[in-house]
Amino acid sequence: MTLFERLTATAQKHPQRLVLPESTEPRTLQAADRILADGIAEVTFIGKREEVLAKAEELGLSHIAKATIHDGDDKNFTEKYAELLCELRKKKGMTLEDARYQVKNPLYLGCLMIKAGDADCMVAGALSPTSSVLRAAFQVLKTKPGISVVSGAFIMLLPEGCPFGQDGMLIFADCAVVPDPTSEELAQIAISTAKTTKDIAGLDPVVAMLSFSTKGSASHERVDKVRIATEMVHDLAPELLVDGELQSDAAIVPSVGVQKAPGSPVAGHANTLIFPSLEVGNIAYKLVQRLAGAGAVGPILQGLGAPVNDLSRGATVEDIVNTIIVTCNQAIGDKGLEA
Repeated sequence: MTLFERLTATAQKHPQRLVLPESTEPRTLQAADRILADGIAEVTFIGKREEVLAKAEELGLSHIAKATIHDGDDKNFTEKYAELLCELRKKKGMTLEDARYQVKNPLYLGCLMIKAGDADCMVAGALSPTSSVLRAAFQVLKTKPGISVVSGAFIMLLPEGCPFGQDGMLIFADCAVVPDPTSEELAQIAISTAKTTKDIAGLDPVVAMLSFSTKGSASHERVDKVRIATEMVHDLAPELLVDGELQSDAAIVPSVGVQKAPGSPVAGHANTLIFPSLEVGNIAYKLVQRLAGAGAVGPILQGLGAPVNDLSRGATVEDIVNTIIVTCNQAIGDKGLEA
């Protein structure tokens, strides 16, 4: 069973309440039609019912009528969310009138539905810039308890026969959000990524904190950052199997791990790689993708108070379907439901 076959089956077993705020965007509608047809999620659109259904008919989609459609201009629907937003942002000086205006933005309204317990997760970005999607999520949903930083992970689907990783996968982070994390932020990224490894990749996380040094082979402040972060992970999440600092070959090649880090429970067997900076993580995933012919699933946003994922504005219908499936599985993982 492939990764997405497994994730699809889990989503069908536990259908989540998904918000799609870009309700008349053609690729999003096509993806939603497939999601509804396959029973992967309960879909809610934010938009005008007649416009959504007319666009669906134009595209020849037969399942969109199964979705719930809420009009963001309907004050009978939006008022409670405006009051919630006002309460959430009152320390920032937001008035109820300000909040009523803000909930006209479907990105905010979608996040508020999640915050109020009326939805489980959201996918957007086919029309909206990443900054807009993240701003709404940050301001409304904030971050998970004990986490102050949002990061982005990639699941690397390795070529058949590749001896590294586990079950044909390696998980890389942070490859998308934080340019130069502090030790504390790096520790939080490691903890968030371990959850992604478990909830999405379906693996027990074996986490390597990467550096250009292995166990003191080099001395530098950037090595110290990784070493301190590793200690913080041990303190914050003692149940996690994590070690560092490790060079990348020591992390994934058993013979090198034994030589460079004898006695390490992680060296040579890591399935989750935490990079010391965004530039390293981003460069690494693109090189593995291009040179090794690996698939790259992501970025999967992690650390938010509830699952929200951002799409590339160039996303295909297949990309959107896969992002929805991943996002639903994040919500399932947050609830502790069994696959």
